[in-house]
Formats: sequence, C-alpha cells, structure tokens
Amino acid sequence: MINKEKTSSTYFFYKNILRKVSFNSVLFEKELNKALSTLSKREGVRLYRWALTFIKSYPELQANFITAY
Repeated sequence: MINKEKTSSTYFFYKNILRKVSFNSVLFEKELNKALSTLSKREGVRLYRWALTFIKSYPELQANFITAY
C-alpha cells in the first residue's frame, strides 16, 4: 500500500491567497515567497509547480515570475 501524506491546510490557504492576489505580480511574488518559506519542502515544491501552471493563464504574472525564479 502506498503511504500518502496528507496535505496541510496551510498549503490550501496559500493557494487561495495566490489566486486572490493574482491581479498584482508583485503581491503574487511576495506571497509565493512567503508560502515557500513557510511550507514543508514537499508542499513548497507542490505549490511552486501549481504556480507554474497557474501563471500560464495570466500573462502579466509570467514576466515577473520567470525573472524572479
């Protein structure tokens, strides 16, 4: 049987915050950095991958995101 770890509520909290601040690339970057420093390594990687997928639909976030990381 595969041992599947439970995702914390903090992960979902930051995912929700990132959706809400997606109107501003500076806020998005700031909140993403805060989330990555707070979450566990596994959840941080998961959130970062989600953010990469999410910004594909927001061209205004792409420029800042790519230069920042």
